[in-house]
Amino acid sequence: MPSLGVNIDHVATVRQARRTIEPDPVWAAVLAELGGADGITLHLREDRRHIQDRDVRVMKETVQVKINLEMAATDEMTNIALEVQPGQVSLVPEKREEVTTEGGLDVIGNRDRVKACAERLTAGGVEVSLFIDPDERQIDAAKELAVSAVELHTGRYADAEDEKTREREFLTLVKAGEHAVRQGLVLHMGHGLTYRNVSRIADIPDLCELNIGHSIVARAVMVGFTQAVREMKALVAR
Repeated sequence: MPSLGVNIDHVATVRQARRTIEPDPVWAAVLAELGGADGITLHLREDRRHIQDRDVRVMKETVQVKINLEMAATDEMTNIALEVQPGQVSLVPEKREEVTTEGGLDVIGNRDRVKACAERLTAGGVEVSLFIDPDERQIDAAKELAVSAVELHTGRYADAEDEKTREREFLTLVKAGEHAVRQGLVLHMGHGLTYRNVSRIADIPDLCELNIGHSIVARAVMVGFTQAVREMKALVAR
């Protein structure tokens, strides 16, 4: 059974809409942990549109499960990660105009920058995962950088408008996952997964970690954060 990482970014989105102090994403992280989350994922963006530096530091002192810090491969973010020492860093692409991350990191096209960042993090004792599309060329490039894991972008599967497309994207994820495991990489997946589409992904062989955020936060508005995480955890386990 893959572990469940709960992304709490959009709790901070609600807070930042009013530039106030609530809801505090640290509260959400604690409730997620009580609901069975195996990890907490948060994305410190360069424009600080939701998660703030303070959130990352307080989260590290509060949460008992693994913290997965998503970030761009920049010197500023690398310095923060080395200071905070999260359980894992996931290097992701980042565009200021996007609503959410739109695709995987182009490891091939940004090899030198990603390599330099990953090497600094690894030397500093931080495990590194790369958030990439389910593309064997990108997986091979990730392997060359000696990172420990890859997180395959599940957005095209999640957003498929018909069953034929969804099946094609699912098989692409399965094939790419198999390739990643053959390369000795730990396999993670995430993006766009919901209570309706997660179970099939959770059954993919050798999948170690799922990261899910928006769907859990949306459900938490109705049923509470702990219950929302418990329900997602049950689907992943089943």
